[in-house]
Amino acid sequence: MALVFQYGSNMSAARLNAGNRLNGAAHPVGVAVTENDYEFTFDICSKTNDCAAADIVEGGGRRIWGVLYEILDRLIRRDTSAPDKSLDAIEGEGTNYQRVEIHLRWPDGRCVAGCVLTYVGLARRQGIQTSAAYARHIVAGLAEHPAVPQDYVSYVRARILANNPALAPVVLGQQ
Repeated sequence: MALVFQYGSNMSAARLNAGNRLNGAAHPVGVAVTENDYEFTFDICSKTNDCAAADIVEGGGRRIWGVLYEILDRLIRRDTSAPDKSLDAIEGEGTNYQRVEIHLRWPDGRCVAGCVLTYVGLARRQGIQTSAAYARHIVAGLAEHPAVPQDYVSYVRARILANNPALAPVVLGQQ
């Protein structure tokens, strides 16, 4: 099993496990936080989502929270996942994102042992906006995991609004 850290729309287990994605093969094992500081941004142009998708850029001002999943090793790469969809295909690995190892900690401060994979931006662009549908997945994912600190939830909501102020009703739970 591979350990995979998801910090954007795939924090929502319902989204990641949808029939057109991993079809129930991603098993959440808990929330975790990055050891290093990053900035949560929307700088990846996603053709699938038709909007700006989430990214983390190293060196930002805070540690990033997300969901740690166990996923069958064969479902990570395109060349081993057939007939199923791979996580690399879902993430746009090689075009929009690159798969990398990341160091995480559990909420109690212990290091997450073993190799943990995540996806970081490869084709970053400025001046693109996320959509209401995409933001809803992020907000839903945060709500699914109450162990994520409230100050971090507020930070992500603020980052969504900074990217697209028109999404206030979605971010503030009015839509």
